[in-house]
Amino acid sequence: MTVETPAPGLRKRAGAPGRDLTRPAAPEPLPVAVYDNHTHLEFEDGVDQLEPLDSLAHAAVVGVRGVVQVGTDLETSRWSAQLAASDPRVLAAVALHPNEAPRLFELGQLSAHLSEISRLAAEPRVRAVGETGLDFFRTGEDGREAQIEAFETHIEIAKANSIAMQIHDRDAHDEVVAILTRVGAPERTVFHCFSGDAKLARICNEHGWYMSFAGPTTFKNAPALREALAVARPELILAETDAPFLTPEPFRGRPNAPYMLPYTVRRMAEALELPLADLCAQLAANTERVYGSWDPEEAAA
Repeated sequence: MTVETPAPGLRKRAGAPGRDLTRPAAPEPLPVAVYDNHTHLEFEDGVDQLEPLDSLAHAAVVGVRGVVQVGTDLETSRWSAQLAASDPRVLAAVALHPNEAPRLFELGQLSAHLSEISRLAAEPRVRAVGETGLDFFRTGEDGREAQIEAFETHIEIAKANSIAMQIHDRDAHDEVVAILTRVGAPERTVFHCFSGDAKLARICNEHGWYMSFAGPTTFKNAPALREALAVARPELILAETDAPFLTPEPFRGRPNAPYMLPYTVRRMAEALELPLADLCAQLAANTERVYGSWDPEEAAA
């Protein structure tokens, strides 16, 4: 059966005035191929748009062999699942972003949307529930109950389908850990765009939770992230772009895409004082352990 590739350009990234919209040059290829553990190919960004298939081709040239395409609402989750079904370089994650939950609750639509996420999570190329979690930066006290309800439901969806979960955790470390401990985390739980310190990294180590490091790991003002990376157990480390956001140094603020991942991976290797090839091999093995094989025949077997 042929699955049609979804139309590109589902969303446009809002740009700050004066932001440099030129796309950075491609990095030197990695010595061992890795995966982008979290990206948003549905976004258009920059003066020269990269359609999803072009973005995947650019990534392959520099040693990024596949991506996890992540939904944040029903529209993007459906789009992500369809793209994963149509292209072997893509696996999908589906969820309602924590900042969506209060809005849907007010509209009386949260339960219905969560039911559809549950249906999508059963598709064979959907390998994670995400991004879900808590965001206390953008949501005030009045929206926290809806976020918690949605987060706990997403946890149950991931466990029911025996797939991974990607957590969005912003200004809510203690509360996220408390819920995971109380409800019981999925077997493969990932802190997407890990934003904690060494203390949170040690908690993740203790529970066997994965930590996915993104562009901020390269920022000069983020030594706490590199300290957390140094503390993290090697078998629990992943890497991501969160494209088109969080572009690594020295291109901070410019358009991001999966082909940019080597900049972050190289900075991670420097921080860990590891040979680049060794870190790449570790990242690839870790990612396949979380999400399974990208190859449709291997996954079916």
